[in-house]
Amino acid sequence: QVQLVESGGGLVQPGGSLRLSCAASASIRSVSLEWHRQAPGKQRELVARVNVGGIINYVGSVKGRFTATRDNAKNTVYLQMNSLQFEDTAVYYCSWVGILERYWGQGTQVTVSS
Repeated sequence: QVQLVESGGGLVQPGGSLRLSCAASASIRSVSLEWHRQAPGKQRELVARVNVGGIINYVGSVKGRFTATRDNAKNTVYLQMNSLQFEDTAVYYCSWVGILERYWGQGTQVTVSS
């Protein structure tokens, strides 16, 4: 069982920035990691996927605003979120994508409000 702990969420005004972190309890060197989010009343959606080789894929409206990175030495993945919009309000989750298993963190709330 791998534990994932997200942090860095909070309340921010439109146009502001936040940096989320997700620390894993095991080595992330050989796995892909993903950031997902779930807004109230909506399904959980993929935001970004960081592959083993560092290749990152972003989804939808976050392109050009969000940047995902990984630090294998710290077993941590990050999500830098800039130019935040009201529609980015959601609980953000990181996910460990192994060959046979997937783990989820508990989530961190991001609220964009004026």
